[in-house]
Amino acid sequence: MTLSGHVALVTGASQGIGRACALKLAKQGATVAVAARNEEKLNALVSEIAASGGKASAFTLDVSDEEQIKSVFKAAIGQLGKIDILVNNAGITRDQLVMRMKRADWDAVINTNLTSAYLCTQQAIGSMLKQRWGRIINITSIFGQTGQAGQANYASSKAGLIGLTMALAREVASRNITCNAVAPGFIETAMTSTLSDELKQKAVDNMIPLGRVGTAEDVANAVAFLASDEASYITGHVLNVNGGMLMG
Repeated sequence: MTLSGHVALVTGASQGIGRACALKLAKQGATVAVAARNEEKLNALVSEIAASGGKASAFTLDVSDEEQIKSVFKAAIGQLGKIDILVNNAGITRDQLVMRMKRADWDAVINTNLTSAYLCTQQAIGSMLKQRWGRIINITSIFGQTGQAGQANYASSKAGLIGLTMALAREVASRNITCNAVAPGFIETAMTSTLSDELKQKAVDNMIPLGRVGTAEDVANAVAFLASDEASYITGHVLNVNGGMLMG
């Protein structure tokens, strides 16, 4: 699977799944625009990609800010010529039971996880339409498929991403642009690092048939496949990367 000649932009690229996606896409030959709030981590990632022979540029971006999204995408297209692979990965959690959840925590999660994907896609879609080739990949979650107590905001945002994926897939299919989602299960990232070893082991023993927690690289491999020409006949699909936690 070669992505040579393509330009990818990955949001939330400074750590975790986003970072792994950027590394994998660069390894497959894509020029990668890495975007996130942490400039220091982004610069370190660009250096790592360059050291391995890849090409990358860093763009500081808070995806909850619409004006920042517009300016960063304009700068990235101006510098790199186009964006034809978009990975909407940026996400946050603000967990609380619904009866206690503050409106600000609801809004923050919806804006960061869902609205940003709509805004970023809006900015990138013109470049894809122009060349009649594109890949939009939204990082959703198993909890957008099953729900999760204490995560009504997060589950709603991730379920919304699935709906957005399918709507976009129908809108742009005639222009040779695909739109798919990847739904990770229990993945070892900074977001899950706060969970106790006991809880993680319980999840592995009782919920994950493959018997292990997933890695960010497992998710990145799925993203790279969906970005490739090998996945050209797949659109509107949710690819589960969850070790068998959800079947059917």
